[in-house]
Amino acid sequence: MSANSQALLQVDGLSVEMDVPAGLLHAVSDVSFEVGSGRTFCLVGESGCGKTMTSLALMQLLPRKARLSARRILFEGRDLARMSPREVAQLRGDRMGMIFQDPMTALNPVYTVGDQLAEVYVRHRRASRGQARDRAVELLERVGIMSAGQRLAQYPHQLSGGLRQRVMIAMTLMCEPSLVIADEPTTALDVTVQVQILQLLKKLQAEMGMAIILITHNLGVVARMADDVAVMYGGRIVESGSPTQVFGRASHPYTRGLMACMPTRGEAGPGQRLGSIPGTVPSLVGEHQGCAFRNRCAHAGDACGHGVIAMRDAGGGHHYRCVLAAGAGSGRHAVQEALQ
Repeated sequence: MSANSQALLQVDGLSVEMDVPAGLLHAVSDVSFEVGSGRTFCLVGESGCGKTMTSLALMQLLPRKARLSARRILFEGRDLARMSPREVAQLRGDRMGMIFQDPMTALNPVYTVGDQLAEVYVRHRRASRGQARDRAVELLERVGIMSAGQRLAQYPHQLSGGLRQRVMIAMTLMCEPSLVIADEPTTALDVTVQVQILQLLKKLQAEMGMAIILITHNLGVVARMADDVAVMYGGRIVESGSPTQVFGRASHPYTRGLMACMPTRGEAGPGQRLGSIPGTVPSLVGEHQGCAFRNRCAHAGDACGHGVIAMRDAGGGHHYRCVLAAGAGSGRHAVQEALQ
């Protein structure tokens, strides 16, 4: 985060654990980051690395058997980790909003779009139904939905995927939150609509001054949207910094592996294999020592298998979690060769 940016959200030592039949699942382990006011912070990584669980922990929407712990989670100067569920519920939907990954399952199928939009405004602003309806029409128009008044009487199944996602965005913005968490908001949409949704989020962010936590596995989305980036693997942040630092001077082998998997025009001809990271994401059940990526890393050594690997400072706010010096084995083509 820029030194000139005021931290809207400060997460320090966030962990999430839950009991599963196989043992204790460490879904998120000692995660720390900051989000500046009006900035876009991207969480990147493969499925199962802890991105969504981190966002649900911030909103305190975790499964019942999950246990959250943190040294502190400061949001607008208040520690969410020390607040009661009732106090967090007052912030959720008002000062903090979330755009869920699949709007078809996030929206209630038995209530109209208008009822679901109005509920948020009535609850947090103590407004009348008429005022809530006017606000809903205003927000639907603002997110680019035509004939907004008529849409209020429709049910989610009567809308296309793109329209449902716009409704979700409008619902999140009803009370003009200072922080919006967007969990892979374009996953279920076609490419053209994906671009429209991302452009809409950037436009609304500029108009309303809100901060965005964007969760994605798409590095192209990160390049278009991010002010700050954190790469997650095995429930931990393994690299963080600006997009230029993280992708231009990637220092963790996993980050470089992700970049090597991106097809680049002109580099792969007919019959050539695309980049890949060998192996699979490790289980997060039970106690683990060392680097979670070591079994998939071409540069792993004995030091990678002991203790907790600490974050190292690569300079200028760029940090990475690896025993190797910054840049060791780096370079897109070097990583491609190492992973073949």
